[in-house]
Amino acid sequence: MRSIFYFVQFIALMGLFSCSQKITPLPVHQDTPFIQDYSIKYFYQKPNVDLVRAYTDRNGTVKIYSSAGILQPLDGQFLHPGTLIPDNTYRTLKSKNIQAVNLYDQQFVLMCDKAVLSNAWGGKLFNKHTIPTGRLFEGGKNFEFLVSDGKTLHLVKDSNTRWSQALPNDEVVDLRFQDSANQYWILGTKGLYKLNPDSPGIDKVLDGSSFTALDLAEQGRKVVIGTHDGYLEYDIAGRKQTGEINRKLPWTDITSVKEISGKLWFGTTEGAFALRPDGKFDYYYGERWLPGNHVTHVDQGPDNSVLVLTTAGLSELHFKPMTLHDKALIFDRQVRSRHIRNGFNASLRGMNKGNPATGFLEDSDNDGLWTSMYLGGEIFRYSVTKDPEALQNCREAMDAMERLYTINPVPGFPSRSFERRGYIEQLSDPERWQHAEDPEWDWKATTSSDEAIGHIFAFGAMAELVDDPMLKSKAISLIDTLMGHIVKNDLYLIDYNGKPTQWGKWHPDYVNGFPTNIGDRKLNSSNIIGMLQTAYHFTGKEIYKQKAFDLMQNHGYLENLMRPISEIGKAPENADDHSKNLSESWNHSDDEMYYVGYWGLYRYAFNDSLKTIYKKAILDHWEAERPEKEGLWNIFTAITGVQDFDLEEAIWYLQEHPLDLIDWSVKNSHRKDIEKLETNFRRQTLKEVLPPDERPVQRHNANMFNLDRTGSNGTSEHSAGDIWLLPYWLGRYLGVISPPVK
Repeated sequence: MRSIFYFVQFIALMGLFSCSQKITPLPVHQDTPFIQDYSIKYFYQKPNVDLVRAYTDRNGTVKIYSSAGILQPLDGQFLHPGTLIPDNTYRTLKSKNIQAVNLYDQQFVLMCDKAVLSNAWGGKLFNKHTIPTGRLFEGGKNFEFLVSDGKTLHLVKDSNTRWSQALPNDEVVDLRFQDSANQYWILGTKGLYKLNPDSPGIDKVLDGSSFTALDLAEQGRKVVIGTHDGYLEYDIAGRKQTGEINRKLPWTDITSVKEISGKLWFGTTEGAFALRPDGKFDYYYGERWLPGNHVTHVDQGPDNSVLVLTTAGLSELHFKPMTLHDKALIFDRQVRSRHIRNGFNASLRGMNKGNPATGFLEDSDNDGLWTSMYLGGEIFRYSVTKDPEALQNCREAMDAMERLYTINPVPGFPSRSFERRGYIEQLSDPERWQHAEDPEWDWKATTSSDEAIGHIFAFGAMAELVDDPMLKSKAISLIDTLMGHIVKNDLYLIDYNGKPTQWGKWHPDYVNGFPTNIGDRKLNSSNIIGMLQTAYHFTGKEIYKQKAFDLMQNHGYLENLMRPISEIGKAPENADDHSKNLSESWNHSDDEMYYVGYWGLYRYAFNDSLKTIYKKAILDHWEAERPEKEGLWNIFTAITGVQDFDLEEAIWYLQEHPLDLIDWSVKNSHRKDIEKLETNFRRQTLKEVLPPDERPVQRHNANMFNLDRTGSNGTSEHSAGDIWLLPYWLGRYLGVISPPVK
């Protein structure tokens, strides 16, 4: 401990010679438009009806061929699913036994048991065939069509069968016409064939097994073939298969293949995915994206969308250019319209199949923390933009935060939450609720350390950055109120019963009672020093400074907070049960507490020598967090002025985050394109973290390597206030994200 103190003195001396050094500007992301994907879903729940194929014509009209006839989508919007209904556009088609739908020259073409027909071209197309059980057809040149019932192939034009032949020892599963070579490609379950209509005859070009779907790709240079166990490629010019079958996929049981705008799409029995230029995949699974996971067909949709037809309905995957600022405006509307409860930043619960209109605003143990993080984002937003809406949002959140301190009878003690009386049994953790003096209200006790550090972060940011005198004064008063309570009570949060809460403990007897490798020893030391520094910075009261230096110099708190993250691990065998329970694995809630605490630890450091030491601790922590590509942690790290804080990964987090923040069931553990790791202390399940839109929606206190989410499906929606808006507006405030560049 003494050596740490002397190190501080040394750094202070060195600081006298470094104050004139030139500060290098931080890197800046230019906020140009990126592509944001989202889904519009159409559910279809009639039993025993097969949804076979979906297409859109040149007019943007979508039609679905099903075993119950032709269907069309109705009333779908983002977050408000539609349904599929019978297509009654042409009454006269009801007398036709429609067996398939396809496109020809971007127009809908139908096949019944007697002919290939269409209502386009003035309705003149009525090309008779002689396969009454036909189920596949593909158009060639000059209104020629290849028709099949899975066994026999007929080439028909002008109601004449020009050629016919059975596919020997095989079953036809898919057809494509290659216009540039004037030839048909025929996929059987056991082989790939081609047919030249000028001299008809089947030519087998590739043997195989379990073939399921095909498409032509790269402007007709290759055939992509899906199978029940991966996909392969056939080089048309080279007349050979290229490479081995690709099985390193999200799922290998492929049902549909389609090249759309130069990108290969695959439908499978476990979702859909698209091949990216880097060789990895964008994976669409679960009701965030699809009505069901068994995909039957993928095709081009209207307005550059992609149609993904499943056994449970249709999804339109849309890809919209937007800037991060555009996305922030969408999320701001999400928060303000349905996530404000008594001024708190809250979640929606009890929803019916993802419908936000059916949910209720739920209280939380961490109402104060989630609101502090949302409030922090609005503080940074106001500091950057001077937007009066942001200032009003700050006022309303501060009203709720201030009332946490006044609704209970304990001086300086922050409640976890409050709610109107009469609903305790219906609220989360009813045993923690207490009656307020006001007969209309109840308040929630047992406040924890993560609440306290969140409050100090937001109040400090407001006191520094908001130029409204009343808000600034209120923030400083609340800092003093909370820290006065903690210091007066010997570094404990004392509840209504006169006892410390379970987690509100920063006293040396508690903190140093842990073995040195237990995370709470490092965390609580880091947090309380940052909190005391913030209190001294804004109140000027010497008691806060004296207490902080006493903890650092006489109780090892500086040594505790400087301990490398690599030394944090499981408790030794001779440790107490509490230490063992806290160290089974890395607690990702600790990361959230560290980082919101770093604002006060670094920004309001007592002197430059300590700031240098704190920077070392922050960067050590950040190095351990880098695999998670956590946007907030990366951007928070930029407060130290370091040039490398993984800005690109932070932008990736913000851009890849889904617009849909509903808790849908998510599954990734079955994927074959991910490299899993052995069980480890940090609970890192993969070598490389998945994008946010492919994993469960999570707050910053969760493990970004969580693969699955099971149980309730579509019953709750997170607020973007703490998840997304805080890192974005912090990035804007720090200048590492530019204003929108159109």
